[in-house]
Amino acid sequence: MARRRVETMEENRVKLIAAARKAFAEKGYSAASMDDLTAEVGLTRGALYHNFGDKRGLLAAVVNQIDSDMALSAQEIGARATDPWQGLLAEGAAYIEMALVPEVQRIVLLDGPAVLGDPSQWPSQSSCLQSTKRTVERLTAQGILKPVDAEAAARLLSGAALNAALWIAASDDPQGVLPKAVAAFHALATGFLMKPA
Repeated sequence: MARRRVETMEENRVKLIAAARKAFAEKGYSAASMDDLTAEVGLTRGALYHNFGDKRGLLAAVVNQIDSDMALSAQEIGARATDPWQGLLAEGAAYIEMALVPEVQRIVLLDGPAVLGDPSQWPSQSSCLQSTKRTVERLTAQGILKPVDAEAAARLLSGAALNAALWIAASDDPQGVLPKAVAAFHALATGFLMKPA
């Protein structure tokens, strides 16, 4: 009995996140109606409040899901690179380029910071930071990067990618800003190289 209840709660959570992701992408956070959203998946507002506390909590869950997907996708792109250094560059550039995806742009890069505050404090960004830190530690141990503090370097690299994505999303010309942002990210990252590229 209790197991079925837990499964039902998880199913409701998944349904609400999927419906909210669609609604936030199409209408934006402020215009998305919680009554419409819950009715669409056959649930009550009570289910929303029980699972997420409020609309803001639901947005946080959606942002966490999308941002985590972004990080995973960027890591997969980085893993396909010819060497770890190129992987770090490819991962950062891939994250920046995702700012052109309408759902990412609207939910994660525009509504997310406006409603949830500083993105560097989000759980998904913390996870991304730790992954970058491990990469920096590995590259430093291999003599590819200068022996700087791994957390400091990871924070600067992750922050640069995030801020580049935020800049693109807020720009009147995202396509025009993208190459500038990626080039600047590469220039920043190259400064950590033991030997200039």
